[in-house]
Amino acid sequence: VQLQASGGGLVQTGGSLSLSCTASGHTFTTTPVAVAWFRQTPGKEREYVAGINWSGVTTDYTDFVKGRFTISRDNAKNTAYLQMDSLKPEDTAVYYCAAEQNVRTSLTARALKYDYWGQGTQVTVSS
Repeated sequence: VQLQASGGGLVQTGGSLSLSCTASGHTFTTTPVAVAWFRQTPGKEREYVAGINWSGVTTDYTDFVKGRFTISRDNAKNTAYLQMDSLKPEDTAVYYCAAEQNVRTSLTARALKYDYWGQGTQVTVSS
């Protein structure tokens, strides 16, 4: 599975961005995967932001984005999304999408568990 993240950009505080993660090589229906978004800033470890299981039944968010970000997926389009609202300067980071091949309803925030990674897209929130 190859992942392509897109949709990053520059936005003012309080603004919104929508990130997309599109899979190729294998489709979401032939290779069931959980999808997660991580983010990373210089000098810091990659941190978990949100996840969604292969069917879309289960979603999970880290505390600092709950109520502001929404993760979703459209398996027919082989794409997962991260809608980011009420953005803050501290949300500035490179955002990565990742996929873990599994059919569980549970999700993991551990980056090492994810099998496939996209290239990252820069999100910058100005104050």
